[in-house]
Amino acid sequence: MSRKKGQTYTAKQKTKVVLELLKEEKTINQLATEFNVTSKTIQNWKKQFLENADKAFTSDESSKAEKEELERLKQENDALAKTLGRTTVERDWAVGKLKSLDLSNKKILVDSKLSITKTRQCELIGISRSVLYYTPKPLSNTNLQILHKMDEIYTDNSDYGYRMIHQGLLEEGYSIGKDRVLKYMGVLGIQAIYPTKKRLTSLKHPEHKIYDYLLKPYWTKTGRTKSVYVPTANEVWSGDITYIRVNGGFMYLAAVIDWHTRAILAYKISNSMDAPLATDVLQEALSKYPKPKIFNTDQGSQYTSYEHTQILKDHEIQISMNGRGRSIDNIMIERFFRTLKHSNIYISDYQSIKELKEGIKQFMHKYNFKRFHSSIGYQKPMNYYLKSIGKVA
Repeated sequence: MSRKKGQTYTAKQKTKVVLELLKEEKTINQLATEFNVTSKTIQNWKKQFLENADKAFTSDESSKAEKEELERLKQENDALAKTLGRTTVERDWAVGKLKSLDLSNKKILVDSKLSITKTRQCELIGISRSVLYYTPKPLSNTNLQILHKMDEIYTDNSDYGYRMIHQGLLEEGYSIGKDRVLKYMGVLGIQAIYPTKKRLTSLKHPEHKIYDYLLKPYWTKTGRTKSVYVPTANEVWSGDITYIRVNGGFMYLAAVIDWHTRAILAYKISNSMDAPLATDVLQEALSKYPKPKIFNTDQGSQYTSYEHTQILKDHEIQISMNGRGRSIDNIMIERFFRTLKHSNIYISDYQSIKELKEGIKQFMHKYNFKRFHSSIGYQKPMNYYLKSIGKVA
């Protein structure tokens, strides 16, 4: 269900939606349908809520002073607007309005009561006027089924790009175009493991620094076969995020793995694939275990964000990132995600987020403490890890 044209929400209503989202008991898609708002808007509200959370503890005196200062500045601006020319007014208006670069917020900024035409306002804030009248809808059950099938196809064929996944969907009887497949790959956060110039690499943030891949010394090649070996625990950790399907929508799972022992050191399930998901799971791992020498991720904006890279810098951990479009560079966690999905997700058919979280919890314990892993001499990952760092399992 899409939001009605002209419909607005109070701060109280927005807060209610965000608090429901933070409970992690419903998917964004379910909340979008329940509150008659788009998924993207809910994500924007969450971001605004978290960025301004500290203001709840601001003192009354400080708040009063800020209001007085804002009122004074408003009066000064009103006086300036009367004396400045049209060009200066438009410039100041655009600078003020462009504090938020989010598309949905830009749409809200367009005001029909201004003397500036809507067309000109759209030009100043950098959007098409047609965007004002576009109302996206939450994903339908059919589209969710397509996402689920894409996830299955990719898990079994991680070298597939959007053309191959598109062909696989056609063979399964789905009617879908290549462009929509490419778009949904972005939603799932997946890409082919070989170097590519496909548009999917735009998932990274254009203003964030990309770090070099530091794990090449651990790779060896025999003929056409490549293998990787990290000699000690806590030498290399890596993190990644994967899509987890659930009845009525989908969630995201972030995890941190130790390359030497294959132990999962921390994980978190969320309905938002954002920077806090990546930083929370990293901080949990660092709070429990000795820090690694190197931490490797892909080039996604969640991992190139200031918040994530600063945590690594503060702990003096070397930052490594996959080559462009090369998921194979982070092969340890890619293999773990494949094991998780085949051994648990696809055969469980979780009907609720509560069931999903409990099921993943049980699987993680089994994987870490009970499941033999052939690549480490049929030892159990977490037992092997704890033994490697001098602790009793």
